[in-house]
Amino acid sequence: MTDKTVSAWRNPRPIVERIEVRGDLVLLAPAHFGTGDPDPLSNVDMVLLRDPLTGQALLPGASIAGALRNYMREVELGFNAKPRMKEERNSWAVTLLGGSPQDDEGTQSLLLIDDALADISAVELRDGVKIEISTGTAAEGAKFDIELLPAGTVFGLYFELLIPAGRSDELRRLLGLALHGLEEGEIVLGARKRRGFGRCRVASWTVDRYKLTEPEGLIAWLQRAPSPQREQDSSVEALQVNLDELQDARHDFQIEATFQLDGSVLVRSGFGEADTGPDTVHLHSAQADGRTMPVLPGSSLAGVLRHRALRIANTLRPGRGSAVINRMFGSDEKGILTTSRLTVQESIVIGGDSLVQTRVKIDRFTGGAYETALFEEQPLFGRDRTAITLELALRNPEPFEIGLLLLLLKDLWTGDLPVGGESSVGRGRLAGQSANLVLQQNGKKTTWSIRKKGNSLEIDRASQLEDYVLAFREQPWEAAK
Repeated sequence: MTDKTVSAWRNPRPIVERIEVRGDLVLLAPAHFGTGDPDPLSNVDMVLLRDPLTGQALLPGASIAGALRNYMREVELGFNAKPRMKEERNSWAVTLLGGSPQDDEGTQSLLLIDDALADISAVELRDGVKIEISTGTAAEGAKFDIELLPAGTVFGLYFELLIPAGRSDELRRLLGLALHGLEEGEIVLGARKRRGFGRCRVASWTVDRYKLTEPEGLIAWLQRAPSPQREQDSSVEALQVNLDELQDARHDFQIEATFQLDGSVLVRSGFGEADTGPDTVHLHSAQADGRTMPVLPGSSLAGVLRHRALRIANTLRPGRGSAVINRMFGSDEKGILTTSRLTVQESIVIGGDSLVQTRVKIDRFTGGAYETALFEEQPLFGRDRTAITLELALRNPEPFEIGLLLLLLKDLWTGDLPVGGESSVGRGRLAGQSANLVLQQNGKKTTWSIRKKGNSLEIDRASQLEDYVLAFREQPWEAAK
């Protein structure tokens, strides 16, 4: 036993104040919180984590803490930053949440986070499959299914911040930053976050502050006596802090584009259809407001974008595009797993019509119908008011990568890049209406807008966007790290 250890026991940190924070976390998109291990008693590959006593959906406090820690590190240091040991020990995340991956001693977290529970009113099932880029077909043995909590599921969050003497302003500011990420929907939870799952938001907070140096405050904390007028929409106001001093170090490029549906689209739903219904129906998903809406899943959109991006890259530099595309979209080649830097959100289709269509398989040799090959499909057909908004975000983009995303946006805009299935029979073609582009870097944002006006386009500072496309065409992007 060292003198340093004994000194730490004899001189514990004096806690002068406790702040309790409660809020309802509402899922804005389907989410999966699981164990990572298959359940031998279930037919589903990826099952939800449930509380063994109540059967409710369980969101572990450790998962919440990890998401908060990651968000604070990204805001302070940028995406995928690798700080030195001294920077790590003094970072915002370590100050609030304790510990340090580069410090064997570590520090205890000042923020206590409870496990969160939610009632399970329904469970969504989705299939997934790995696509072989070279063939465009499903990889053998790579199909899986996953249980999802639907949008609108509510988890009750509880935090308790312990404040040692002289550190109230610092810790309240950092807690305000963490809670602000949940308010703005910038913190995503669970699995497959880069493909549209796990988006969430807290609309309001309930905050109680107890000053333990005062008898009234100590007694109120022991009795858990709530304070009046304590629910507020903003954590900044509730904690009485100012976040302007905390500069955002994140660097990303975002695209939000709205399209009309030119014809029909079909993304197959593999679950939940009655035997008397059509053989194939378009995928629908529950929303936070209780409605069930047709959607384009992020995984399907990402697959389409990846395939076209690889085709563009290999057209310019035959055989050398894979490395660049893997760095953007992620890869597991040669047993090395890399995470996608491109986030593709799940998109809702607004104002479409679900119509049943009867089709038959034709024998190409005789020109006649195959026996027992009649089938029904229920795709989604577009009208003048049908709208689909796609949201993409690329972390730490290089100029040539922004240029590639602009080329992908152009192909979607003109209907040259269809989405969903059965593109060979004309489904999935889009017509661009508007787009907002945002480049965030060094705490500043640069924005562009694209608008369709009749048969022409209105583009803000088109020459700047053209420079990014030229960077993709002319710079040696295959050598980028």
